Amino acid sequence: MNVRYARKGLASLAVASVALLAVGCGAEEKPKTAKPNATTAAPQTTQGGENQPTAGEPVEALATLKGQKGLELSITSAERDAGGFLTVKGRLSNSGDSGSAVPAQVSGNETEVVKHGTSLGGATLVDSVGKKRYYVLRDTDGRPLTTAGLGVVSAGDPIEVFMQFPAPPASTTEVSFQLPTFEPATLKLS
Repeated sequence: MNVRYARKGLASLAVASVALLAVGCGAEEKPKTAKPNATTAAPQTTQGGENQPTAGEPVEALATLKGQKGLELSITSAERDAGGFLTVKGRLSNSGDSGSAVPAQVSGNETEVVKHGTSLGGATLVDSVGKKRYYVLRDTDGRPLTTAGLGVVSAGDPIEVFMQFPAPPASTTEVSFQLPTFEPATLKLS
């Protein structure tokens, strides 16, 4: 009796192994093609017809905000996507000679955001024409949809950061970006 069950078990294992092998081989035979979306790193053309830099090349900042103890936030893009979101990307750097801690205030003061550690969850966008303030989005557990786990920024070692907001209406072309302990800046939206 036990030998019969052992043979059935080995046969099932062999069938499962062949199925996994076939699935793995099939994936290699059919390479997936990238679908263009808002995060594809392809050269883009500006209004003047010039190409924007691709990944790895220096990117001109839309705005640079100065913070405390040599910290600077250079915002490199503020783009709407088809899902109704606005993603702000940039680099957090330290212009000082030694490491500088990211102040806890940049997380904001909302309990749900603060309990997930130091993040850029305190960032807001202000649409003065539409008279609305937009906060960083959160997931269902209250984690902000932004770079988190920020600690010390070493001198000369920038950190790539992002923040995701609900997108203002298409008619809104300019917003004020605010982050606690940093000076505000005006952003043109794409």
